[in-house]
Amino acid sequence: MPDDTRLRYGGDYNPEQWPPQVWREDVDLMRRARVTLVTVGVFAWSRLEPRPGRYTFDWLDEVLDLLHAADIRVALATPTAGPPPWFSLAHPDALPVTADGVRLHHGSRDTYCAAAPAYRRAARRITTALADRYAHHPALALWHVHNEYGTTCHCPHTEAAFRRWLADRHGDLDTLNDAWVTSFWSQHYTDWAQIGTPRATQYLHNPGHLLDFRRFWSDTLLTAYTEQRDLLRTANPDVPVTTNYVLGDWVPVDHGRWSREVDLVAVDHYPSAVDRDAETQAALAADTARGWSRHGTDGRTGDWLLMETAPNLIYTDGRMHTKEPGRMLRQSVAHVARGSRGALFFQWRAPRGGAERFHSALVGHAGADSRVYREAVRLGHVLDRLAEVRAPVAATVAVTADPASGWALRHPGMPSTRLDHHAEVAAAHGALWRAGITCDVVVAGDRLDGYRLLVVPALYLVDDRVSAWVRDHVHGGGYAVVTYLSGVADEHARVRLGGYPGALRDVLGIRVEEFHPLAVDERVPLTGGGTGTVWSETVHLTGATAVTAYTTGVLHGRPAVTRHRYGAGTAWYVSTRLDDDTYRRLLTEAARTAGVTPVCPGTPDGVEAVRRSGPDGSWLFLLNHTDRPQTVPAAGTDLLTGVTATGAVDLPAGGVAVLREPDTPQ
Repeated sequence: MPDDTRLRYGGDYNPEQWPPQVWREDVDLMRRARVTLVTVGVFAWSRLEPRPGRYTFDWLDEVLDLLHAADIRVALATPTAGPPPWFSLAHPDALPVTADGVRLHHGSRDTYCAAAPAYRRAARRITTALADRYAHHPALALWHVHNEYGTTCHCPHTEAAFRRWLADRHGDLDTLNDAWVTSFWSQHYTDWAQIGTPRATQYLHNPGHLLDFRRFWSDTLLTAYTEQRDLLRTANPDVPVTTNYVLGDWVPVDHGRWSREVDLVAVDHYPSAVDRDAETQAALAADTARGWSRHGTDGRTGDWLLMETAPNLIYTDGRMHTKEPGRMLRQSVAHVARGSRGALFFQWRAPRGGAERFHSALVGHAGADSRVYREAVRLGHVLDRLAEVRAPVAATVAVTADPASGWALRHPGMPSTRLDHHAEVAAAHGALWRAGITCDVVVAGDRLDGYRLLVVPALYLVDDRVSAWVRDHVHGGGYAVVTYLSGVADEHARVRLGGYPGALRDVLGIRVEEFHPLAVDERVPLTGGGTGTVWSETVHLTGATAVTAYTTGVLHGRPAVTRHRYGAGTAWYVSTRLDDDTYRRLLTEAARTAGVTPVCPGTPDGVEAVRRSGPDGSWLFLLNHTDRPQTVPAAGTDLLTGVTATGAVDLPAGGVAVLREPDTPQ
């Protein structure tokens, strides 16, 4: 039987794009690279079901048998993100409609409406056929449902489903009218039939309407997922089921809530920065996935899986940036350091044609005689050596993220067009990353056992439960740092009255009277030498003390950052976006006060340090993201080289070390 203690390594494999002789070459190259898992069938619906109800599984039988013979496991996908041409022709009502009322047509991926009954029936039918044939195949390690859920629609099927969802959520029209404040602009509804999807309109949409539409799509897509999941579980309950999350605040999916419904959290991550920010983005994605995996009370340790990333390219605005030699390995190890069960890539072999013919691949158009494939072989050997590391990631700081707050802040009627919940989460996480402090990105309301410091960036929507969650954490002896635009509105996006942040004024000991959004190029100086951008506020102290103040303009002398003792704990409030260095210093001080120190004190700037520790020992991951050698104060035996360091580790430029620390059993 295959060794399932191995880290998962490989990626999306599309044999339907190649003749059988290439399959055998691929399997040989996979074995040389020590590939352990490939995803098969993601966009193969038209090859698996070329006509309604007629299946051609012979090619997939051969592929799975070849992979099994080579000791390579399979994540078998349901191909429902790409309906075949016959489906779109037979069911034009299942094609998506934009907010402008335009019906889209077949010719790309994700051209379907997930609320259309015909689509859901067809998805269940192909899923059942795959489950009946492959649920007990010896190569099967994981079911991979669909691909990157996130499409929306405004068709009549959607409108009917949306009305049903609203009735279930609000109960009656009086409750809905109150939640959406429909007395504004004569929007009061007297019949459910009057409510449609938020299509293109004359001016600004009702914010409650938009917010509920996002929530509706998250729930609708989740139901589409669970329908397939349940069919697969019934066929063989021993095979785990998941789907790959696509990241970005444009996605109408509450992944934290979804994570209770998957057997393994799996994410796709493609950095958009080409400099060191790519590494901070990767760390944020990993820490978010780990936080999702710990969501709930089922006792999961935070393991997750990097399901997709690009091996040799970073996709930026307007061009593809080729990763420098060694960067693929370093970024892959960084994900494993932060809890991933391995590193999977899109894709194994670059196609000759199709829309993504120039997408990154482990085997590119140049073939196996290439730098990227040679680095893939090296990475396979490295991941083999890391298989012993199974301990949880050590993190005692939590950062809160909330997709609904992000959706609400995108409304065009906000005081500034620069408000971005995800950017505020990234800024807080990046400050901790630069300080060498590992954190989990958590769902608001999750248990905070073991977390000493809670960071709450731009948590715009705060209901009474979450308000009590923050309050209880601090009152009970915890520490919190809360940034501007947190607690301003309730769960329906209705502003809390009496001064901002209405839900959190007592725990913060402040009252904000007025907002002062800043221009794109505007900087406000602060006492202590720091600066603020994006936002500023008129802050009144109601028990808190000022840590820093504004030094110019109408806010001269007024508090910018405050600190408040509340119960047995302490809460800071930050009324502006601090510059990177000032933010790092603030969070370092808050962490120190909470009893949290950097993972590896004395680590040079640009070297990432992450520790995984548990009853069986601890392992220290060190990643040098600079272009020069670095020396790190650390001790242990490097799993990659076998060399033992007693007081310091020398890392080459771009180098990686994974230390089995002293007293860890071998």
